[in-house]
Amino acid sequence: MALTAIVEAGRLAAHWGRLVLEGINHLLWPAVCDGCRTAIAETSRRLCRNCWNELLACTAGDYCPGCGKDASPYAIIDGRCAQCDGRRTEFDGIVRGGVYENVLRDLILAFKFQDRTELAVHLRTLANAALQGSRFCDDIDLFVPVPLHWRRRMERGYNQSELIAAGLRHVAPFSTDLVRIRYTQRQWTLTPARRRKNVAGAFAVRRGHDFSGKRICLVDDITTSHATLNECAKTLKEAGAEKVFACVVAVAMQDAL
Repeated sequence: MALTAIVEAGRLAAHWGRLVLEGINHLLWPAVCDGCRTAIAETSRRLCRNCWNELLACTAGDYCPGCGKDASPYAIIDGRCAQCDGRRTEFDGIVRGGVYENVLRDLILAFKFQDRTELAVHLRTLANAALQGSRFCDDIDLFVPVPLHWRRRMERGYNQSELIAAGLRHVAPFSTDLVRIRYTQRQWTLTPARRRKNVAGAFAVRRGHDFSGKRICLVDDITTSHATLNECAKTLKEAGAEKVFACVVAVAMQDAL
């Protein structure tokens, strides 16, 4: 009995000790929302209620499996919507986490340009959910993050697409053997036509690597006109890939193709 009482007393002491330390930690370093930076409870999964609601709104809605743009399922014919029908896409299907708006836009911008790599946890969650619900999830042999040119990678310190790809819950590995061989202008400053010209011939497969027969899923944070995804998919297919799909966290500018 005495030993049992001592063990129980020790357990209670440890429990209260943890509570005290958590209280001190919260006073000194209060939890804040990853989106709007307001104070939140430790149990709020790193986003406040308003940001969670905005994020859910960004991720809701039907979209075209051919281009990723908003579309009613009744407007999809042979896997394509009216907006992308007749346009050439090199990739064979796409899934998206959401639309590039509100808190999702803010999270991506902070993740990409403010060195807040901890935000990858939210973006991976969206990418994983989209991927698990895709028609091609079980067909993927290899994930390939959209590469950065070495100069831009040095400027930023990391490739955001690699961080997302590395956290995907899937048995397929990811490869960095697709490389960007030309330093290009930032795509968001250009019209759709100039975006296609900007990335034309900008990618290559590392010498000696063989993608023959592989079913590949490109991973990126944002797509707008699909110029980058198309050029990457084209390069991979020229290297022997059988199929190339795409998984993106967000689709921007619904009218840009």
